[in-house]
Amino acid sequence: MKASNVTLIFSVALLLIITSNVNWYSVSWKDFLESDAKGYYAYLPATVVYQDLNFGFFDEIERVKYKNASDIYDYRKEHDGFYINKYYCGTAFVLVPFYLVAHWLSILLGYDLDGYSYLYAIFQTIGAVFYCALGLFFLARLLSFYRINETNKSITLIALLFGSNLFYYTVGELGMSHVYSFAFVAGFVFFIKRYFEKTASRDIILASIFLGIIILIRPVNGLIIGLIPFLAGSYSSLKRGFLALKKHFLALIISAIVCCAIVSIQLFIYKIQTGSFFIYSYDGEGFNFLNPQIFDFLFSYKKGLFVYTPMCFLALFGLIPLYKKSRFQFYSLVAFLIVVTYVLSSWWCWYYGGSFSTRVFVEYLPVFALLLAISLQYIKEKVAKIAIRSFIVVLIVVCQVQTFQYRYYEIHWAEMTKEMYWDVFLRVDKLMEK
Repeated sequence: MKASNVTLIFSVALLLIITSNVNWYSVSWKDFLESDAKGYYAYLPATVVYQDLNFGFFDEIERVKYKNASDIYDYRKEHDGFYINKYYCGTAFVLVPFYLVAHWLSILLGYDLDGYSYLYAIFQTIGAVFYCALGLFFLARLLSFYRINETNKSITLIALLFGSNLFYYTVGELGMSHVYSFAFVAGFVFFIKRYFEKTASRDIILASIFLGIIILIRPVNGLIIGLIPFLAGSYSSLKRGFLALKKHFLALIISAIVCCAIVSIQLFIYKIQTGSFFIYSYDGEGFNFLNPQIFDFLFSYKKGLFVYTPMCFLALFGLIPLYKKSRFQFYSLVAFLIVVTYVLSSWWCWYYGGSFSTRVFVEYLPVFALLLAISLQYIKEKVAKIAIRSFIVVLIVVCQVQTFQYRYYEIHWAEMTKEMYWDVFLRVDKLMEK
């Protein structure tokens, strides 16, 4: 068996052990939904249990049955006299199989069928691990197109999973949309890359399915289409791939229909809720493109990506060999990263509320993982290999310590400062005092 496959299997097994210890026992399972996650999830019980897409069951669940005064969060918005869910339905959509299994087993084993009891929580944690594994699987296959050897594939998978906030959003705040977006972005990137390698019609259709789900989960992540020129590899390959669409015209039409059909699920939900197809549920919130907070977004002690996920900064050194190999790939990838950073840092709340690191970059981690793998593959000298691999181990330790600190509030969820950061930096002893 290939080393990367063994790494993937053991990593997923370890994730299951960790999530079971963290989320399955005592009363911890009741906390699998916090803040935004409550809105993402609510579509499932609303559809299967209550048949109420105006979420009339909110008060019974939040204020009575699972009452926690410090954690009541109303994900509903009023629109023309009707209640709608502020959040998009894509996360619930991809969790349907796990929810239905939980519902069936709850019937069989006599658990409460309210959509929020024990087995529903357990199977959401399993779903999060599954989609994390799916994303890692597609990433490993993607790396094969870049001729990354098995050792470097394995190192990259471990570094990504345990050295970034992907780990936390798989095991900690697993109800958020990010690990699911990560999986489908990784799949989309793989199928697009394979299309430019083989120009097979099936990859157009599969990529369109993944793109539709990406947008359904979180519409702004449709930005991923901007990665297509880089994935093509060269201008001639990009041109050849688009010209090949002529002979795949039927597949192209099917792809467009499928993608639009998936995205329209949200529009039909709005229609059922209010009688209107088009609603902006984030009323009062939006992008301020004239005032992007790019530096804070990347480097601040509050939430900076490179402060709390330094593995991503290390990955950027992969741009050096990329520049030497292909200027087209270098410039197209840099342009993509600049656009994504600009757009995401322009959100009115650039730090995205309570979160570990810059959480909206979790879905783009496949790009950083690819750059890291390219760096590892580029280094040939034995001493340099040992040095970078050792540094990756250090960054994994840093990430895991900070994840632990965040979970137990040594790293504040929204109000970190330079002084607070260095006061607790790697200070596990402070947690032992509690």
